[in-house]
Amino acid sequence: MFDWIQDFADWLVYQVLSLEATTHFAKALHFFVYDSIKILLLLFIVIFFMGIVNSYFPVEKVRNFLSRNRFYGLEYLMASLFGVVTPFCSCSSVPLFIGFVRGGIPLGVTFAFLVTSPLVNEVAIGLFIGLFGIKLTLIYVVSGVLLGVISGLILNRFKLERFLTPWVKDLLDKAEREEAVFIAEKTPFQKRLPIIWNEMIAIIKGILPYVIIGLAVGGIMHGYIPEGFFEKYMSKDNLLAVPFATLLAVPMYSGASGILPVVQVLVAKGIPIGTAIAFMMGVVGLSLPEAMLLKKVMTLKLIGIFFGVVTLCIIISGYLFNIIL
Repeated sequence: MFDWIQDFADWLVYQVLSLEATTHFAKALHFFVYDSIKILLLLFIVIFFMGIVNSYFPVEKVRNFLSRNRFYGLEYLMASLFGVVTPFCSCSSVPLFIGFVRGGIPLGVTFAFLVTSPLVNEVAIGLFIGLFGIKLTLIYVVSGVLLGVISGLILNRFKLERFLTPWVKDLLDKAEREEAVFIAEKTPFQKRLPIIWNEMIAIIKGILPYVIIGLAVGGIMHGYIPEGFFEKYMSKDNLLAVPFATLLAVPMYSGASGILPVVQVLVAKGIPIGTAIAFMMGVVGLSLPEAMLLKKVMTLKLIGIFFGVVTLCIIISGYLFNIIL
């Protein structure tokens, strides 16, 4: 899907700038170029598409429908499964998260997607089968989906909408006003497009500084933190290895496909599978660049609650993996 971006990043960094691919700076810059283009492209597509959808399906009606009808948790499962079929890393999931919030989807349901999307996707599943076999892959996929569902349900109980930033609240209020005008005046589609386009540009301008800073931090981490740096903290003799592995993974940043070979090496070195998977979940599901991107839409308190709940669920999953396997 993003092969052309990969090719462009390769051409720019390795041919135009003539940087050596093995150097830390080249790795960091390549990561920054690739992810910046990918995330900005996703922002354009998702926000524009959600703007069209929201112009015909008002935010308030979506909220009312979801609040009046009981789905008995299926909405969390559906959001989590949608996360499985979207091949995004934690930072790339943020544009869809913003689109869901703007579309009136309950915050707990959007969190279910945000948790599962970077953890489990078709690329990671294919690699997982090749590295660890079908049985362990099924256990991992089920646990990843359940992690999203359980995290979403827990976070929903806290009624966290009040911790969204004023920028998001203003965005929602503006969307509702525009939708009311569209409906009252029965505005044709071709006249809605300029309004939707201008709103999309305004949203991207508001998010852009956070995207650049977050990905710059991610690039530095990706290029300069050695992969074997944390291995000494994950030995099977350490009872606190699982929480250590989860917490120490946060400074690293990678997609599931990038970290899976590292997990295979950790397991081959005798590190328990649950500890290694907890490390993987921490790397792909929680990252400082993701937190910086989310800062535009969440207060620090909400980011802390989100990271805390997901971290706790990952730690529990890691211990369960070690017990079962």
